[in-house]
Amino acid sequence: MPKEKLLHLTVDPASEGKRLDAFLAERIPELTRSRLKKLISQGKVHLSPEGKVKASRPVRAGEEILVQIPPPEEPVLEPEVVPFEILYQDEHLAVIIKPPGIVVHPAAGHLRGTLVHGLLQRLSGLSGVGGALRPGIVHRLDKDTSGLLVVAKNDQAHLRLSAMFKGRKVEKWYLALVHGVPEPRSGKIKVPIGRHPLHRKKMLAGAPRSREAETFYRVREAFRHWALLEVRPLTGRTHQIRVHLSYLGHPLLGDALYGGRRPGGPPAQRQMLHAWRLSFEHPVTKERLSFEAPPPEDFQRVLEELRRCAR
Repeated sequence: MPKEKLLHLTVDPASEGKRLDAFLAERIPELTRSRLKKLISQGKVHLSPEGKVKASRPVRAGEEILVQIPPPEEPVLEPEVVPFEILYQDEHLAVIIKPPGIVVHPAAGHLRGTLVHGLLQRLSGLSGVGGALRPGIVHRLDKDTSGLLVVAKNDQAHLRLSAMFKGRKVEKWYLALVHGVPEPRSGKIKVPIGRHPLHRKKMLAGAPRSREAETFYRVREAFRHWALLEVRPLTGRTHQIRVHLSYLGHPLLGDALYGGRRPGGPPAQRQMLHAWRLSFEHPVTKERLSFEAPPPEDFQRVLEELRRCAR
């Protein structure tokens, strides 16, 4: 049976004054902020000589913090046949191609038919660091975004991959079909992103409580009223590419949430965003791994229609 993990942390001088949950999120990147807050509320985070502490409490240099991480609960999940392609796998990780329309892990309203259900069906062994309902999940793609994902098959690989994502050592490139042609044809969008104050399912560039966000883009093909972009997110905020391109005035075709559903032009039934290239150092062997995945049929179909319109 897996045992509870105990982490002993010391607050460094540079972290003086940070919120407890923010400090822990930096030091334990494999745990989400929401899971850390839950551990704090459950009394699993201890600062001597205090008793129960709040997530908002500022930490002080030199403080000793004990974090109890319960063993991952047995996932209440059943393997299911879910469509996805495995490009690569070894004993530590797998790289897969997620089709559009597939939710990555179970959540409210999506309790079956997720990518996790399919991973349980086809992969032997998945890490448990991310929690019972997210076995193997190191990073995510939105439901209607297609493309490459790396999946951890053990906790060692998961922890190291999480640190690599946090340290911006994983190179991710996307293909995006957008309204209009950006000028200049390449550049960086550096605008913080936070939760929309009124629409909780939506993110907002420059929201009152935002986090740093940076996205590089370049035009790969320009059409009459649209463009195909190569996009690289340099940070990992929720909906980052969708929000930044909308902020730039060039929302993704088909993206109803961020202004991409417009009359005229080829119809797109989802946001036209595809995780095209993924490159990283293997977390165990240190070999450099690089993968590419062509866009799925629906993306290719819209792209060809844009090319015809531009003739």
